[in-house]
Amino acid sequence: MLIIATYDYNGKPNAMTAAWGSIGDTNELYLCISREHKTGDNLMLNKEFTVSIGEERLVEICDYLGLVSMKDNEDKLEKLNLHITKSEFVNAPIIEEFRFTLECRLKSYNEETGALTASIINISVDESILGKDGRVDYKLLSPITFDPVRLNYVKLGDVVGKSFKIGAKYIK
Repeated sequence: MLIIATYDYNGKPNAMTAAWGSIGDTNELYLCISREHKTGDNLMLNKEFTVSIGEERLVEICDYLGLVSMKDNEDKLEKLNLHITKSEFVNAPIIEEFRFTLECRLKSYNEETGALTASIINISVDESILGKDGRVDYKLLSPITFDPVRLNYVKLGDVVGKSFKIGAKYIK
């Protein structure tokens, strides 16, 4: 679950939930956002936005942000009493309740498909999700994803293997 936050032409913050997106490289992000959304219009206006990771403890807020459009409900964010600050790195809002936020700048956008590519300019992380080693601990973050088959939100689970090691036995 990805929460996309932007400013409109009046500087009013907006946020929406998006289920289709991924990190494509160390500093690149891919998303699919239709221009039918207020967020799509704001992206084309400012070319900068934030992407927060949906969390289990905020699942109701994540769902609401996907259900309600700011085109129809101007006080969408005020209703949730979210705390919003302006990013120091891009012209976009950071929703403080979300503890892991990517601050992004648009690189390309396909009007026909809604596919976009963005550069990750900065990453904001709340200290409460850092492990003893000083890195983000996903168990403390408790990220959620969207299951499009059963229409559920699913918490990401246990480690099943060490990357770049578990398959090494097949290398000759």
